[in-house]
Amino acid sequence: MSDRDHEALSGGLAGRQGGARHRGRLRDISRSLPIALLRTREAVMRQFRPALRSVDLTEQQWRVLRALDSVPEIDATGLAMATFLLPPSLSRILRDLEGRRLISRRPDPADLRAWLISLTPEGRKTIDAAGVWVETIYAAMTDRIGQERLGVLMQLLRDIEQDLDAPLADHGGGTPDLRGE
Repeated sequence: MSDRDHEALSGGLAGRQGGARHRGRLRDISRSLPIALLRTREAVMRQFRPALRSVDLTEQQWRVLRALDSVPEIDATGLAMATFLLPPSLSRILRDLEGRRLISRRPDPADLRAWLISLTPEGRKTIDAAGVWVETIYAAMTDRIGQERLGVLMQLLRDIEQDLDAPLADHGGGTPDLRGE
């Protein structure tokens, strides 16, 4: 993003053009928590993408393999929750990973409508191959950020997730009608 684009989005031009700041409704986009988290996520993932490309994996496929690496096997619902993937996306990813023989699926004896998913030996080899790069990247990021700051960040993220796990209290009048009726 150029300096001018950043200035425009952070409110520099909004004030001159009667933007959101003067309406009094929305904070500047530069102060938006969701946007800040997305910018940070992008900065982090930019570091990892070359390692994932080296083993021909997408970010979502890597999330699935990493989640499967931590359990002997899991059903699709649990895997969707662990990876924050929507079931239709997860189904497509599982089909692709199974086609590459990185995962296997078998019927769940307790519920024949469900499948249990696990890593194959080839899937473990893929994780091991990418893992060398990934841990090197983590070490470089830790050097740049600092072990203490990274620890504080991780704790803050866990705390915020826990604090926001339940719906926020109603702040006057329930859910607004955004349809303009």
